[in-house]
Amino acid sequence: MPNSVIHFEIHAADVARTVEFYTSVFGWTAEDWSGFAGMPYWGVTTAAAGEMGINGAIMQRQGDDPAPGGAVSGAVITLGSGDFDGDAAKILAAGGQIALPKAALPGMAWQGYFLDPAGNVFGLHQPDPDAR
Repeated sequence: MPNSVIHFEIHAADVARTVEFYTSVFGWTAEDWSGFAGMPYWGVTTAAAGEMGINGAIMQRQGDDPAPGGAVSGAVITLGSGDFDGDAAKILAAGGQIALPKAALPGMAWQGYFLDPAGNVFGLHQPDPDAR
């Protein structure tokens, strides 16, 4: 469904430790997608088969983890889109900014990241098996 949350990403300096945390504490399953992403990137399934859930990933943080007691940091949500370029135009018109330009996830989708007016990062994902 367009514009609903479909994916999240948890950033971590130590991806393996963070994958272990979520899989052991919450029972999530994880699959190494690092080869596809070009960086440490583990897809996670948050719900048991047949149950509802939003799935996501744990990925390499581009820097150190935040210090405890510092500013709030969180996961990046990704919203589904039926028209990446149209939705991107709406985001920019409403005061959003491009954080990471639209890029192909080959054979899967178009993905890009934006900043909302408060500086929060979110993703936009348009499935497209012809993306190159």
